[in-house]
Amino acid sequence: MPDPDGELLRRAYSGDEDAFIDLYERHRRPLFRFVYRMLGSTTVAEDLTHECFLVLLTQRDRFDPERGALGPFLWGVARNLALKQLRRRGLEIADVEDEGDPDALGVPTPLRRLLENERSAAVQDAVASLPPLQREVLILFEYEGQSLAEIAALVAADTGTVKARLHRARERLRRALAPWLMAAAPGRPRTLEKMA
Repeated sequence: MPDPDGELLRRAYSGDEDAFIDLYERHRRPLFRFVYRMLGSTTVAEDLTHECFLVLLTQRDRFDPERGALGPFLWGVARNLALKQLRRRGLEIADVEDEGDPDALGVPTPLRRLLENERSAAVQDAVASLPPLQREVLILFEYEGQSLAEIAALVAADTGTVKARLHRARERLRRALAPWLMAAAPGRPRTLEKMA
């Protein structure tokens, strides 16, 4: 099955700005979310997301539509840029900017809002404390909804390795978030998706 982005990319390479904007809008949000969750900075995530598309436009020889779809190529560029940024930081954990969630619904009381913010910060800190390879697998699987096979192809590892990284990441998060999980529902642990 041909890549649905192929025609848009061909037109973008021919100078069609509308085609490029269509490609950008199709892929921008998930790439941004991934980079943001890996690095914890809105500004850096925006810069690296833009850089993904800059690579696509300025280094045309890096993407060959005959070898695969555009989406996985862009994910690979985003991953490489995020890991390079982590290496530049010495794999230090970034301070997560607390800008709030623009999509969040209103919370009825100030106390409830405070507890939700604390819980969200605890999850962000726990995810940020994971080793980079575990963090990326967790983000791609839990937050971006990619399959184990898709992640394995992206990170150039076999599915078993991806499963093991995901399992280790989840175990670390369970330990780090144990107080929150128990306080949220005594006798019934909560899942990460419900907490984040």
